Amino acid sequence: MRRITTVLSIFALALSLAACSGRGDDKTLRIAYQAFPSGDLIVKNQHWLEQALPGYTIQWTKFDSGASINQAFIGGALDIGAIGSSPVARGLSGASPIAYKVAFVLDVAGDNEALVARNASGITSVAQLRGKTIATPFASTAHYSLLAALRKAGLSASDVKLVDLQPQAILAAWDRGDIDAAYTWLPTLDQLRKTGTNLVTSRALAAGGQPTLDLAVVSNQLIAQHPDVVATWRKAESRALALLGSDPTTASRYIGPELNISPADALAQIRQGVYLSPAQVSSPDWLGTAGAPGKLADNLLRAAEFLAEQKQIDKAPTLQFLQGSLYLEGLPGDLQ
Repeated sequence: MRRITTVLSIFALALSLAACSGRGDDKTLRIAYQAFPSGDLIVKNQHWLEQALPGYTIQWTKFDSGASINQAFIGGALDIGAIGSSPVARGLSGASPIAYKVAFVLDVAGDNEALVARNASGITSVAQLRGKTIATPFASTAHYSLLAALRKAGLSASDVKLVDLQPQAILAAWDRGDIDAAYTWLPTLDQLRKTGTNLVTSRALAAGGQPTLDLAVVSNQLIAQHPDVVATWRKAESRALALLGSDPTTASRYIGPELNISPADALAQIRQGVYLSPAQVSSPDWLGTAGAPGKLADNLLRAAEFLAEQKQIDKAPTLQFLQGSLYLEGLPGDLQ
C-alpha cells in the first residue's frame, strides 16, 4: 500500500543494505515489509521462514512506502518486498523497468486506506477540497486513490495543493493544522479519524472500478537462482493469509506486537482490510496460473494508464509485458 525523505537517503539505505548482504550471499534473504496488517507480519512474528529455511539469515527491513522499496530494488538491496499496486505499476513502467515480478497478493485495500478531512476544516465532501492542502505519500496506492477520488468529484490535482508526506509526517502536519486533509493508511489513518471525517475509502473506490492492492514482488535474480526459496516463502505467505481468513483473532495476536498495538486494536485494523483466500490469489481474477495470467495484469495496466494520464509516468507498459511480470510458476501448488 506505502519514501525516505530524500533520494540521497534512499540510495544510502539501498547501498547500506546491499553492502550488508549482497545477492552473492545465497544464505541471506532480504525482505522489505511495511507497518500495515498483512500476512507478512505474521510470517515475521512467528519466524516461519527461519523454520522453513534453516541455515538462511532472514533479514527483515521496515520501509515507509512503496517508492522507497522501488529505489531499494533498483539499488540491488532487496530480494522480496511488500508494495502497493500503484508503485508496482510505476516500477514496471518506463524504458528500464525494475527487475522484479509480482508473486503474491497480500491484501485488497478496503477501509484501511481513506481520504479524511480535519473536522476543524469544515470539509464534508471531496468536492469541497478545491483550493485546500492535502497530504499523501507520493507514488503510493494512497496517492493513486486520491487522484482517482479527485477526478470522480470533478477536480484535478491542480485544483488542490498536494503535499508529499509519509504517514508519521502527515500526523504531525495534521496536529499542527498545516493540512486540511490526507489520504493514507493504517495505523496513521485511525489516529487521523479521531479528529477527522472520512470523505471516501479505498473500498468505495474499488467498488467504483478503481481498486488498489498490496502486493509482494520478488527480484528476477532470486527467481532465476533460487525458485525453491521463492516457493517456500510463498507457502508461508499463503499459510498466513489462510490464518487471517479463518482465525483473525489469532492473527491479531501475531500482528499486534509488530505494530506495537494491542491484539484488540490489531483485530480492528484487520477487519478494515480485504484478504483473499490462497485459492483466490491464484484464480483468474488475480494472479492466475502458469500459461494463464490473471486479471491482476489488467489492474496494473489501468493503474499505469491512469498514472500516465495524470503525467505521473511518461507511458504505460503493454498488457503483454505486465502479464509477463507476474510470477506464475508453481501456482497453485506453492500456495498449498
